[in-house]
Amino acid sequence: MTPYPKSFSHIGLSVPDLDAAVKFYSETLGFYLIMPPTEITEDDSDIGRMCTDVFGEGWGSLRIAHMSTSDRIGIEIFEFKGNRAPADKLDYRTTGLFHFCIQDPDVEGLTKKIVAAGGKQRMPVREYFPNEKPYRMVYVEDPFGIVFEIYSHGYELTYSAGAYEH
Repeated sequence: MTPYPKSFSHIGLSVPDLDAAVKFYSETLGFYLIMPPTEITEDDSDIGRMCTDVFGEGWGSLRIAHMSTSDRIGIEIFEFKGNRAPADKLDYRTTGLFHFCIQDPDVEGLTKKIVAAGGKQRMPVREYFPNEKPYRMVYVEDPFGIVFEIYSHGYELTYSAGAYEH
């Protein structure tokens, strides 16, 4: 029996400046702040032990904030001491996450806002299925170099047939 597809809860991001990241993701992308920046310390508290389970001993302390998209996907943002940018911001040949995607019908307008807020546009806005469907996409970076994509339409709609058939 095929398993029922699970829902997506959240994604975790590591940034060098938590306050600047919360400002960017709230003011530029409109994400809701649901838990403000909070300091967590390596200690014997429940959260301290849980972090040690995940990061191993010696992580010391971190700052964390929780945000949410309009469709209730969580954005967990961490600031670790010694945070560093990867040598290749789009290391697509290394196993693991190399981008995430958000959706906005105004791809061009949101891209301009991201650039104005210190981010970067990595490519021109492109059309999926030109002259067939009104789907657009672009890859961008936040001010910290985290790469993400913007779609004009939902994922299922973009990859399914028939939605804009005549």
